[in-house]
Parts: sequence; C-alpha cells; structure tokens
Amino acid sequence: MSKVSPCLWFDGEAEEAANFYVSLLPGSKIETVQRNVVDSPGGKAGTVLVVEFTLAGQRFMALNGGMRVDYTHAVSFKIDCADQAEVDRLWETLLSGGGQANRCGWLRDRYGVSWQIVPTALPKYLGGPDRAGAQRAMAAMLGMVKLDIEGLKRAYEGRSAA
Repeated sequence: MSKVSPCLWFDGEAEEAANFYVSLLPGSKIETVQRNVVDSPGGKAGTVLVVEFTLAGQRFMALNGGMRVDYTHAVSFKIDCADQAEVDRLWETLLSGGGQANRCGWLRDRYGVSWQIVPTALPKYLGGPDRAGAQRAMAAMLGMVKLDIEGLKRAYEGRSAA
C-alpha cells in the first residue's frame, strides 16, 4: 500500500461523498470513520471529521474541513475503463446529482471533484504507429465530451462516422 494518499476536503459531505465514490468501482470500501470528539472547525462533537476509504485499491481520505473549498482541474482522478459500457456507466454516475461534463472525457462530480473517464484503448489511437491516424484521433477526441471508443477508432482508421 502506498504511503501517499489524496485528502479530499468537504464541508460536511465527507461521509456521503466517500460512500458515493466506493459505490463506483470494485475493490472499494470505507475503511474508517472518525468523529469529532469536541466541537471543531470541522463540525460539532459527534459529527464525522474524517473518512478513510479505498477506491479500486487506492487509499483516500475525506475530511470535513468546516468550509467550502473549490477544486480545480489542476488535480483530477483518472479512471481507466475497459470498454464503452464502463465509460458510459461511470460518466453517468459521476454526473448524477449535479455534476458537470467537460470536454475530452473530463467532468466534475456533484462535489466539484474533477475526474477523467478514459478508455484504456485511448493510447492505442493517440500514440499508434500511424501518425496521421493519431492526429485524426486527437482531433476527434478534442471534439468529444464523453469519449467514444468507436469514434476514436474510426478517426484513427480514417473512416467517417457511421
């Protein structure tokens, strides 16, 4: 297990967010929930202060910090997806409840956390041996919001949309 893990800052939503995130991927679970023992900037005594959880094998900490802090795209979490069905499922689930889609497979979930939902096939099309195909795939990706594996493949192969 890594000695380094991200800490996500919330304003009273740490446990709710952690439960949402662990519902997304296999190999995910809540590890511990720590409550405030006294009133603190993170909340009243007895409320959740910290939730430690594992998301697909990666440890995280969710902290109720006592005020809203906005996340930026400077840090995001990339999820590698085996197929379009997984891309679609994660995309829709992370957008549920008020998330915002962005381009090129990026989105912000309802808590403001940035995610990249990326098919594992993407490097094959963007970094393949056919440089013209890779350029076409890049141009196609730049025009996408949610990434479409078949669309990337068609672009790489020089085929028009069906």
